[in-house]
Amino acid sequence: MALDSNLILKEVSLNHDEIPSYEKYPFNIPIIKNFQKLEFKAPVTFLIGENGVGKSTLIEALANALDLNSEGGSQNFLYSTKDTTSSLKDYMDVSFYKMPKTRFFLRAESFYNFATEVQRLVEEDNFKALYNVYGGNLHERSHGESFLQLVQNRFIPNGLYILDEPEAALSPQRQMTLLCLIDDLAKKGAQFIIATHSPILISYREGVILDLNNNLQEVSYEDTDIYKLYKMYLDNYESMQHKLFD
Repeated sequence: MALDSNLILKEVSLNHDEIPSYEKYPFNIPIIKNFQKLEFKAPVTFLIGENGVGKSTLIEALANALDLNSEGGSQNFLYSTKDTTSSLKDYMDVSFYKMPKTRFFLRAESFYNFATEVQRLVEEDNFKALYNVYGGNLHERSHGESFLQLVQNRFIPNGLYILDEPEAALSPQRQMTLLCLIDDLAKKGAQFIIATHSPILISYREGVILDLNNNLQEVSYEDTDIYKLYKMYLDNYESMQHKLFD
């Protein structure tokens, strides 16, 4: 596991004294209300938890605090199709061990919007060099293929990468491909913070798993609800279906 000196992002904290009220979104979400400080200990950090617990809210605010677009992209992408940015970023402090060579927010939910913006920049603003950066027209590949094409072509060593549920675009086999890409980049100084439900991704041996269902407590892979549920179902899928359907 990487030493602190090899990491980019050191910690993120929340200025509770400046928050005017905890009665409105997103400050009424328990994980946000109880959030104090998150220290990063490894090149890859996974955020897990049930739907609605606040994973995407927290990771989007972190991306915003790093001057990244809510819909995805590097620090140079300023487009917006619908502004859903919360004010949470305004109360966040981030500290670094060193500044990243680049930053990027990759969000499965709005990846189509990002790919469309890349294509607009190529066609309308004549930024044809973007085809080299992103490996061609992202719309001319499947969702999963374009996702991996972007990581392979745009992600570089010593970069800071925020990923929100990347497995949504990827088959299990392609998730393993993504793990290999993440591992290669992590060995070259990159740092990842990933919100996910994937039992494949969180199995990464050099990663730290933080459970939002338990106030961001660190948890081992086999103790996660994700691992336990998948294992229980796959080991006993026939009896599980009896319980579910009968």
